[in-house]
Amino acid sequence: MSEHADSALVRRGYEAFGKGDMETLASLMTADVIHHVPGNNQFSGHHKGRENVLDLYRRWGEATHGTMKVDLHSVFVDGRGHAIAVHTTRADRGDRGIEIGGGLFFTIVGGKITDIDECSADMDEEDAFWG
Repeated sequence: MSEHADSALVRRGYEAFGKGDMETLASLMTADVIHHVPGNNQFSGHHKGRENVLDLYRRWGEATHGTMKVDLHSVFVDGRGHAIAVHTTRADRGDRGIEIGGGLFFTIVGGKITDIDECSADMDEEDAFWG
């Protein structure tokens, strides 16, 4: 059984994120992509546009001194332009560490990611970690 194109797209994105490959990440997103980060911390909000989303990822890397790792567990698709990815994030920031489950809900149009909604297993822990 072959992998659905939307699932393969999401997996390529996770792989590129893990390598810090911003060029590949950029190629997977529309120019007007939005990444919604929940919670009440320095990264929370709606990051609109490819460059702002990539800047968010760079800032996560800087805040964690490159220790942020995301292990993808599963990708589920509906065949109508939506995908859900389930992962575990591990990172260190100052004297704090975090290991937390999460997920991303993707909207995909024309083979490109247009919207990313982020979810967390523990928003309070994320807010405390990110400050």
